Amino acid sequence: MAPARQTWPLYGAGFTTAFGAHGIAASLGGFSEDAVTSLMVLGGLLALYDGAEVLLKPLFGTLADRIGARPVLLGGLIAFSAASGLYVVADSPGWLWAARLGQGAAASAFSPSASALVARLNPAAKHGRAFGSYGFYKSIGYTLGPLLGGVLVWAGGLRLLFAVLAVLGAAVAAWAALAVPVVPPLPKVRQTVLDLARRLADPAFLAPTSALAAATAALSVGVGFLPVSGRAAGLGTVATGAAVSVLAACAAVVQPRAGRALDEGRLTARSGMVAGLLVTAAGLACATLPGVAGVLLGAALTGAGTGLITPLGFAALAASTPAERLGQTMGAAELGRELGDAGGPLLVAAVASAATLAYGYAALVVLLSVGAVVLSARAPRGAST
Repeated sequence: MAPARQTWPLYGAGFTTAFGAHGIAASLGGFSEDAVTSLMVLGGLLALYDGAEVLLKPLFGTLADRIGARPVLLGGLIAFSAASGLYVVADSPGWLWAARLGQGAAASAFSPSASALVARLNPAAKHGRAFGSYGFYKSIGYTLGPLLGGVLVWAGGLRLLFAVLAVLGAAVAAWAALAVPVVPPLPKVRQTVLDLARRLADPAFLAPTSALAAATAALSVGVGFLPVSGRAAGLGTVATGAAVSVLAACAAVVQPRAGRALDEGRLTARSGMVAGLLVTAAGLACATLPGVAGVLLGAALTGAGTGLITPLGFAALAASTPAERLGQTMGAAELGRELGDAGGPLLVAAVASAATLAYGYAALVVLLSVGAVVLSARAPRGAST
């Protein structure tokens, strides 16, 4: 495994993108100044970050393959710091939109680059553990983002939160510049659009990417809708927040252990992803049960299932991808995750609007179960090791 001093800044980058995404997203809804004047404005601000990632992650992943992942990582972190500082200096509603868009674009650069470097700096036999650790620190960012973001906004408004993110981005960039070695791009055979389409249509890419998208969809549904179920069960705001924290904490705890089990041969990527999909489906099924027990079981099992899928999915992608195309693959896989992040809540909300929230959960349970059956029936290349 790569020396810790080389990979720790990459984990810091994962924490930064997760903390930046959820810290601000969770704080905007309670921000009552002129910058956020309606639910429509709030929705637009939330969509800016994810929209930029959907459009730009594959492009920056390809750029990382072309010029090297390290400069794209550093450039993205510096741009993230600059975009965050923009709102601190300008402090106006219009610049909040620009800052949020800039943060999303910057995260689109350093997130897939960090994933590619995790793969390049670690031997294939240690990919499970490396991606498990990377996912662990992202989960910590997702867990702490709403909590610390809320504290910072309470103490000094959005400007203080953006200031902290500016400092965080700059600090991780400096850390990475000092510790992450130069990893030159590898020579590669010229790729046509048809070649790219064939590779992205290969089960070796589609299977783990679909599992990652399903995990992200379930995680997003859990974060967004379990509080609704909690309120229906009579839980207060603090208790529903604790339930979401249980989900994120379970995901954080499981990821390194799943990666270690993969590296030690106690688990294959395919069997682990199948199990993860089934555990996640069981969690969402529990969320349909009335009362506090259903909410807590739903949070714990959904977190554990998604935590099982994430490092194994990325390890399977790294195993089946030529090293010279890692950035492109990770960027495309991140796109799949973003689509799951948006599609899961939309599906559940649409079904819940027509019936009840329990039926919304059930619809996603069916999709996850079907995905598990399909994945178990056909092992993608590179996913059985």
